[in-house]
Amino acid sequence: MVDLFLNRVLVENNWDQDELNTEREILGILENRIIALFFASAQCDKCQEFLPVLNEFFKRLKDPMYIEYPKLLALIYVSLDQSEEQQERVLKELHKKVLFLAFEDPYRNELQAMFKVKDVPTVVVLRPDGSVLSPNAVQDICRFGADCFRDWQESAELIERTFMFNEEFENLNMRTVSDPVKRLKYKTEDDKRKKRWWKVWGKAKEGIEEEEEKDGSWDTKRKEGGTWWKR
Repeated sequence: MVDLFLNRVLVENNWDQDELNTEREILGILENRIIALFFASAQCDKCQEFLPVLNEFFKRLKDPMYIEYPKLLALIYVSLDQSEEQQERVLKELHKKVLFLAFEDPYRNELQAMFKVKDVPTVVVLRPDGSVLSPNAVQDICRFGADCFRDWQESAELIERTFMFNEEFENLNMRTVSDPVKRLKYKTEDDKRKKRWWKVWGKAKEGIEEEEEKDGSWDTKRKEGGTWWKR
């Protein structure tokens, strides 16, 4: 997946529009992530309607105000605009963490042909290995919002231990990166306690059975006229 953008220049949609053009920078922001390529145009009415939906979707997965741990997702705007001014209009509506290709970059058209994009808006979703997970996820994003990322994550077999929205996060104890190790430790500790409990319970049970056997023998002596009450 990262190979698609190696030796290319990606631009961050922040105030300074920082360029990411080194292999290290590209790997750092795209490696082991699900990548969504957003093809759109400012002249498209459907694109304008979809923009706030896409923004909400992206914020729910990446913005610290909504989620404790940003998801392994990168959103790249591939402009099909006719002018740089039109592209800027779309970028102003998109989240600042969105990436994009410069208007003068011909790679925009190559990507459109590569993924056979004919209609806009289109969101092509790619697995970390570069294979297509969804040729157009616009309807899924509109219907399911951020929840559809769970399905992408499972389909891509992307390992992530902290998939949790802030609303869910508030109802649970704080978690840390070391929690998987802690949970394993606690599970081991629980197993040890259970084993100790069963061991004690087993000994107690054996003692009860021995008492019952003695009681049975005393009952037999009583029936036979023995001195069962003298112990």
